[in-house]
Amino acid sequence: MRIATWNVNSITARLPRLLAWLENSGTDVLCIQETKTTAEQFPSDQLRELGYESAVHATGRWNGVAIVSRVGLDDVVKGLEGDPGYEDVHEPRSVAATCGPVRVRSVYVPNGREVDHAHYAYKLRWFEALKDAVAADVASGTPFAVMGDYNVAPTDEDVWDITAFDGSTHVTEAERAALAALREAGLSDIVPRPLKYDHPFTYWDYRQLCFPKNRGMRIDLVYGNEAFGKAVSDSYVDREERKGKGASDHAPVVVDLDV
Repeated sequence: MRIATWNVNSITARLPRLLAWLENSGTDVLCIQETKTTAEQFPSDQLRELGYESAVHATGRWNGVAIVSRVGLDDVVKGLEGDPGYEDVHEPRSVAATCGPVRVRSVYVPNGREVDHAHYAYKLRWFEALKDAVAADVASGTPFAVMGDYNVAPTDEDVWDITAFDGSTHVTEAERAALAALREAGLSDIVPRPLKYDHPFTYWDYRQLCFPKNRGMRIDLVYGNEAFGKAVSDSYVDREERKGKGASDHAPVVVDLDV
């Protein structure tokens, strides 16, 4: 079974590439982030033509998450129980579903903006709510993974140059402590194996030739419970999908499972 996560940075802009990638990659389940569309505008019909069902949690221009599956889609949960909200709005940042023998949750963790910004404090509260919300799935015997854009690089090696991030979000001690709390709750980081480069980055800014220079970050993560980890047979970043015209600034992270 092949599952993946991909921040598409607008499913409307990326739809031709998304459909082609699904056809060619052999992916059974895809967790999608940053759809930037409403649920009504989500391309469910086009995906259904390829054999995929869709579970969508999206409300408009920003955010938005989805799960598409060709192996079943059951027990869908939209939103995050205990979501702290930001400025009295519960943003569409989480959706969970059971897809055949595996349960997955697609997450788009708040960016945080700046360390002294209210959005940063919201990000940390959101992480706490996520940890509580996934506790039952983590403890179950079903392979389970929280997959998506975490907007945190777990270690200094997960950014191209840690000195370039001095005083910035995505690398702070508090954010990394939030990731550690998830791991301590029973999830482990499924690190993609390196291919062309030593460090499997997943995101490269559009500006300043970051992708050709490989100035990237590993912020798209797969955190799986024990049953999930034992089933992993391979994992990698599909860096090729970051190339060319019309690419997202994120690449898909792919995990193969023996289940």
